Amino acid sequence: MEQLTVEVLRAWARTALADLARARAGIDELNVYPVPDGDTGTNLYLTWEAACDALPKGELTFTEAIQAFGRGALLGARGNSGVITSQLIRACGLRLDENLPRDNRSSASGVDGAGGVEGVLVEPRMSEAAAFADALRYAADAAYGAVAQPVEGTMLTVARAAAAGAMTAANDGKSLADVCLAAVASARQALTKTTEQLDVLRRAGVVDAGGAGLVVILGAMESVLTGRHVRVDVPARVEPRGEDTVGEDGPAYEVMYLLDAPDDQVDGFRLRLAALGDSVVVVGGDGLWNVHVHTDDVGGAIEHGIGIGRPHRIRVTHFADHAHSGHQHEPVPGRAVIAVVAGDGLADLFTEAGARIIRGGPGRRCSTGELLRAIEESKAPEIVILPNDSDSIAVAEAAATAARQDGIRVAVIPTRAQVQGLAAVAVHDPQRSFDDDVVQLSAAAGQTRHGAVTVAVKDAWTMAGRCRVGDALGVVDGDFALITEDLEQAAYGVVDRLLGGGGELLTIVTGRDADPGLAAAVERHVRRARKDVDVMVYDGGQDRYPLLIGVE
Repeated sequence: MEQLTVEVLRAWARTALADLARARAGIDELNVYPVPDGDTGTNLYLTWEAACDALPKGELTFTEAIQAFGRGALLGARGNSGVITSQLIRACGLRLDENLPRDNRSSASGVDGAGGVEGVLVEPRMSEAAAFADALRYAADAAYGAVAQPVEGTMLTVARAAAAGAMTAANDGKSLADVCLAAVASARQALTKTTEQLDVLRRAGVVDAGGAGLVVILGAMESVLTGRHVRVDVPARVEPRGEDTVGEDGPAYEVMYLLDAPDDQVDGFRLRLAALGDSVVVVGGDGLWNVHVHTDDVGGAIEHGIGIGRPHRIRVTHFADHAHSGHQHEPVPGRAVIAVVAGDGLADLFTEAGARIIRGGPGRRCSTGELLRAIEESKAPEIVILPNDSDSIAVAEAAATAARQDGIRVAVIPTRAQVQGLAAVAVHDPQRSFDDDVVQLSAAAGQTRHGAVTVAVKDAWTMAGRCRVGDALGVVDGDFALITEDLEQAAYGVVDRLLGGGGELLTIVTGRDADPGLAAAVERHVRRARKDVDVMVYDGGQDRYPLLIGVE
């Protein structure tokens, strides 16, 4: 792709979110600076997810899209790394919007190569490649300016190196994709050098966690622009040099809040905060700011905000509680199970089993924010999450990490299908110890093979071969396993494969638009061939899949 459009922004947002989900735990492991609280990967993921969730669906102008994305990052930023990332996103978007003027209509209406719409040419002030490089440079400078005391060997260093690499490529007349390649290559090289730039990183044998996350985000843009998936592996720890410990000296609290305040008051405010602590980052503009500081004087940090405006959404984290949560915390009795469900009938089934529900399913990924709200509303000190589809597992893990920062015990059972979640919740016993209950739920889910039948909505290649629109598809353990002419034959094939490895209980969950006779036909098929297998049929109400099938 050689043009920065709304579609490119959407693709970058989705790709980076998936890549951050995969890399989240590894980045958390690297986190020793500015405090060793092991949450940088999680904070970056949550910040990026907030930006993605703020990007409206439907037709948008480039200006509308980039402003919504940047504002979402600003409002949802978490932690030092998340706040800096939100500034990078916002500044980069603003600069692109300045240099690449767009028509007031959506790019989906027909953008031509010069940035025009429906035949209306709008000459950009510079090429797409030069504009992208300039935006990276502007964003890096803005991020440095937002930090009261910038430190080299951090994500700031990586951001500036990425911008320098991009500018060199753009000045050489390279294409947009090549400029992005140069930015990623420079960022990766700078990341490897952070270990030697910061003593605390050298002692721990790690690269900077925030910088690693930024490389993942830039790598996602490379994937989108080149059409080749770029996998950015998070560097593992190397041999520590010197004392292999990270000291915990420093301020005891992290204070974050949103601040409504005049732009011309912020520079002085940032300096006053710096006198109270460290890791001071103040980002935003147009009267809305996100404030971050590590300090021992929580009251003073908030009072400085009151002095120039209105602080709100105040969050205070005690690092000592954060570091020891889940190890020394002995919760009072009380446990909640939270399940992601794909239909009204499934919602009823999980609710009857005592679970709290969040809507998900095909075409609707639940968000980390929804899970965190459900955890908060449960008021339970122990939480079990059943994601019930592959895409929601990473989201659940991110929510669990964030909740643990507040001293809540959270376990994610990696259920990849609704029927696995039903098997797990069926053995839930709140009277057992938390660990024993998690083991039992995990075992029940793990012993449930799962399948489904659906109808192809487009021509495509699958694991079972090429399918055409209208073909019946059989899914076994998450992969397309067979293609037939009708759903009944597909269902027979799925059931036979699932039962081929043994089984005592077959569960059938019917979809919203399923033929009433389909489940009955499958039940008859099983009873003829396997009289030893019990069959249970439930109305699930899920979309796209007439039948969900599980074998325990």
